[in-house]
Amino acid sequence: MPRAGQRPRLVEVAERAGVSLATASRALAGREGVSTEVADRVRLVARELGYVVNPYARTLAGGARSTVGLIVHQVDDPYFSEIAAGVIQLAAEQGLLVQICQSGRDPDYELQQLRHLIAQRVGIILISGSGYDDPRVEAEARAELAAFQDHGGRVAAIGRHALGVDAVLPDNEAGGHALAAHLMDLGHRRIAVAAGSAGLTTVADRLAGVTSALRQRGLRPADLTVVHGDFTRGGGRAATEQILNEHPETTAIVALNDAMAIGVLSTLRSRRVPVPARISVVGFDDVSVAADLAPSLTTIRLPMTEMGRTALTLALKPRSARPRRRATGHLLVVRDSTGPAPTT
Repeated sequence: MPRAGQRPRLVEVAERAGVSLATASRALAGREGVSTEVADRVRLVARELGYVVNPYARTLAGGARSTVGLIVHQVDDPYFSEIAAGVIQLAAEQGLLVQICQSGRDPDYELQQLRHLIAQRVGIILISGSGYDDPRVEAEARAELAAFQDHGGRVAAIGRHALGVDAVLPDNEAGGHALAAHLMDLGHRRIAVAAGSAGLTTVADRLAGVTSALRQRGLRPADLTVVHGDFTRGGGRAATEQILNEHPETTAIVALNDAMAIGVLSTLRSRRVPVPARISVVGFDDVSVAADLAPSLTTIRLPMTEMGRTALTLALKPRSARPRRRATGHLLVVRDSTGPAPTT
């Protein structure tokens, strides 16, 4: 029901009629793709509530303006390209277009991209990627998204954010725990981590899983070598150089995403360090190329394409009183990049 003193919103019409925002908007705009029965029901509810169509609400309707805005950290990272594929697949099925923006893992630029999408009057915004350990940026983004939703827009996130919106939550901490446990089962105790920026919630969660596994085995997290850098191939290469130069006793490297793991393997290959005979390597995400690397990469599998579809599915549903959460689960995929710890 509309709140006292406020005009009814499209989201309230959709909820009362039991349809999605996109369907309600199409029905009120008289566009194709909505049955006569559903269109009549939506129009009846709109009249009962006193809803009047406005140009902003109609941005969810069909045609060239039926746009989903997708913000990713890096478009050439396979993790985000696979998520985008899932979003694009479902959007095509729903007759929607997808506009992709890249933030470069810059929280202020991501906020700028968010405001740009709102100014472009997209109907749905999806935010894919880690949240930031930056209360100011998260608070500003939360306020922008709350206003966007109050005007009929819909939002969902992939990753842990403090945004108060529907979210798909990768199993980051449990996955990190599984990777470290796998290495310790193989006898590794001198483990290093090639981590992304300390300001990313994904990095914090995956690293927390690694350290919790160490504690369970009676090891001190303080003894874990952690090198922070860019969450990219280049970051993985730089972290590995530092690990080899400063901690040559290391027998296993945990890369907190597969992009970094590819960089780790590249540096080990150029330094002629045999994998896994001398150093075992694990990644996280199971991007499509992980099985084709030499050696093939042991990693945590996340259902990335399905994560994209799930996020858009949440956004297409009527808004709920409390944000919905969808956990992804995870699977440890053991391949050729891990083996027993060397005995010497």
